[in-house]
This record gives sequence, C-alpha cells and structure tokens, in this order.
Amino acid sequence: MDKERYERGLRMRKEVMGEDYVSRVMENAGEFGKEFQEYVTEMAWGGAWGREDGLSKRERSILNLGMLAAMGKSQEFAGHFRGAMRNGLTLKDLNEVLLQISLYCGFPAGVESFRIARQVLDEQSSS
Repeated sequence: MDKERYERGLRMRKEVMGEDYVSRVMENAGEFGKEFQEYVTEMAWGGAWGREDGLSKRERSILNLGMLAAMGKSQEFAGHFRGAMRNGLTLKDLNEVLLQISLYCGFPAGVESFRIARQVLDEQSSS
C-alpha cells in the first residue's frame, strides 16, 4: 500500500462521503473486508478522486451519478448523491443531472434516480 495515496484517499473520501459514513463502512468491513476498503480508499479515493489535476470534485460527482445510475447501483447512487451536495451541486444542478440520466440511461433509471434523490432529501430534512 502506498501510505501517502491512502491518507490522501481517506481525507478525500471523508470530504465527499462524510466522516460518519466512512467510519461506519470501515468498521463494518470486518477483518474479511478490511483489505478491500483500504484498497478502495487508496486507489479510488486517493488515486482517482485525489488527483490534483484534471476534474474537480463537482465534475467527478456528476460523472459518478451518471455511471451509477446506468449500472443500477442504487445504494452507491444514494451515497454519491449526498456527496454531490457536499461537492457544491445545488438542487437545480442535481435535477438537471437526473434529467440527463433519464434521457441517456432510460426512464426507468431516471425514475429510480429521482426516487433515491427524494429519499436522501427527505432523510436530510428530517434530521
């Protein structure tokens, strides 16, 4: 493991996904999933998200929402929807992203994306 990339990834993952979420995922991984979570943190969050040149966190969030919707990964979509708000996307921005998803990924993916977005927004307004 590249310790510097891992630490950069851990910082980025907490910034985007929230410290509570990251702590919970790492704790729930158990001994069996610990190495996988470290790998994800190092490579995805430190290697891709942690790149200083190229795409902004906001742009990466938009891309992730589209890809996750296209793959039908609802749980990951919800987490990255929360992250997109932390990365500066407004509700108007997110609505546009979800409309674009609906057009290019299909309306069933759009329906699911809007349903998940509503759940996330409802959770946030009740907390």
